[in-house]
Amino acid sequence: QVQLVESGGGLVQAGGSLRLSCAASGIIFKINAMGWYRQAPGKQRELVATITSGGSIYYADSVKGRFTISRDSAKNTVYLQMSSLKSEDTAVYYCKVMVLGIDYWGQGTQVTVSS
Repeated sequence: QVQLVESGGGLVQAGGSLRLSCAASGIIFKINAMGWYRQAPGKQRELVATITSGGSIYYADSVKGRFTISRDSAKNTVYLQMSSLKSEDTAVYYCKVMVLGIDYWGQGTQVTVSS
């Protein structure tokens, strides 16, 4: 059974930094892509950043230059380093992995940025 465990969320002041981690277990096939999404209150879930098995990276315009996604393939873990945080970054952050065309989601971790 595939499980994704996220960690690293919390409360931070505007301009601060946080690092999110997502460890995937129970996966026996190659992970095609890993990524982070977020959902703010009253808004739809949106893509933040993704990284493929080949190393291709995508960032939403709203986080370019401030967030960095990386992965440790040996550990099936993806990270999101968030810097220069803004109040509009406040949301629940979800990890997603794609394996053989199937998406698996984490339970989410809350990030709150106080202004």
